[in-house]
Amino acid sequence: MIWLAYFLLGLALLGTLTSTIFLLLVVASVLRFLGQSRWSRSSKTGAAQLPPVSVLKPIHGMEAQLRQNIESFFRQDYPSYEILFAADEADDAALELAREISANYPQIPCRIMVTGKPPWPNPPAYCFYRMAEVAAHGILVTSDSDVEVRPNYLREVVEPMLAPEVGMVTCVYRGKNAAGFWAGLTAIGMSVEMTAGVLVANLLEGMKFGLGPTIAVKREALNKIGGYRVTGDYFANDFAIGNMIDKAGYRVVLSGHVIDHVVSQNNFQKMWENQLRWAKSTRYSRPKGHFGSGLIFAMPYGFVGLAAGLALGMPGLGWGLLAAAVLNRALESWIVGWGVVRDRVALLQFWLYLLRDLLGFIVWAASYTSAKTAWRDSRYELRGDKIVLRKNAEI
Repeated sequence: MIWLAYFLLGLALLGTLTSTIFLLLVVASVLRFLGQSRWSRSSKTGAAQLPPVSVLKPIHGMEAQLRQNIESFFRQDYPSYEILFAADEADDAALELAREISANYPQIPCRIMVTGKPPWPNPPAYCFYRMAEVAAHGILVTSDSDVEVRPNYLREVVEPMLAPEVGMVTCVYRGKNAAGFWAGLTAIGMSVEMTAGVLVANLLEGMKFGLGPTIAVKREALNKIGGYRVTGDYFANDFAIGNMIDKAGYRVVLSGHVIDHVVSQNNFQKMWENQLRWAKSTRYSRPKGHFGSGLIFAMPYGFVGLAAGLALGMPGLGWGLLAAAVLNRALESWIVGWGVVRDRVALLQFWLYLLRDLLGFIVWAASYTSAKTAWRDSRYELRGDKIVLRKNAEI
């Protein structure tokens, strides 16, 4: 079995090389992103120049920290905006909470809607479509219910859209753990792994996709691609809308603003299902990039290198490969998790990202096992980058 040990050693060396190259790309992309963010903040736009905005927020049940999340949108330092909420059912408890919070901020126009059972496979896309029909303004900002924002959020997200060539703006996000260890693995993955991937994509090819927690779009650009209706059967509707707007000739911009994405998966099963759904989404929306991402992890190759080195009587090499993997992921956690999104967990508990890196590789491999997935109470089958609703389907 000596050949197997040499094969594993070669694989570990390859993985160490590719993850190191990726780390160098991360460093370059972070420097570029931070430079652009500083430049953007240095150009102050007066309140009179900022256009009115419609914020579209679908809600579905009582989620962790929902009150704080919703209220943060009513506390925006922005001259003129409205907020629209929509839920599938009239008895959704989140609607009553939205009404209660809205009553405390009478100066902010607010509209609350019940859309009924979505006729499209992708429920949020249908919510956005229904809200856009009655939204008053020409810039639409869609945001998930599990997002908390700072008072300068709308100002920093909308400002790039003053340029006529910009059709869409999206944001990176910091994972905010609201449920313990398993949620913490997801949260640090958002802060580091997700952000690193987005920044490198922005460096290499520019933004050609959106990130669901925040997508701001000009109505004219949305109309040019056919409106939210065209995203209704896409699994990754956030990716699809950005891709379509880019192909329609508009620029998609990555804002320098960082938002909080609240994570509340309180057990392994919920965490695993959530991670696997995301991975399958990427697999089908960006198949080549997703396949290549198997080479950007570090910890799996470090442990493979250790095992191969010990088996071949080269313990120094084995431990060296593992040490290189640990250093690689620690640096990425500090550079991205703290340097970009200011996540104190990524700074002080970087070891959690080492675990997340191992988990990420396992999730990546598992994403190739099935074309079925689940979201809320629905079951889906993926066909290309689109989804088909399945009744009583097994995952």
